[in-house]
Amino acid sequence: MGASKTELFTKKQNELAAMAKALGHPARIAILQQLVKTNSCICGDLVDELGLAQPTISQHLKELKQAGLIQGTVEGVSVCYCINPKVWTQYRNLLTDFFGEIIIRDKKCC
Repeated sequence: MGASKTELFTKKQNELAAMAKALGHPARIAILQQLVKTNSCICGDLVDELGLAQPTISQHLKELKQAGLIQGTVEGVSVCYCINPKVWTQYRNLLTDFFGEIIIRDKKCC
């Protein structure tokens, strides 16, 4: 597999691609929806809520944290996660800009 050559693309294009990758699994969408729904930090409740194994959820949390969408704090022996509001807003703006830039002019296509 070749290199991705991300340097050929704008900062905004790379950010949007990173966000799409972070959101690119239904388990991650479910985790984010649960965090938004509870509107507070979650410490270990995701296994019961989503029905996935703890290692699977941990891997998805790692991906979401690397993308900056969530943040975690250590409380005793557990890590609690919540939405990172600053990055959440940045990603929302990226998507809004992206979809706003594209204007479908002709309903006839291929």
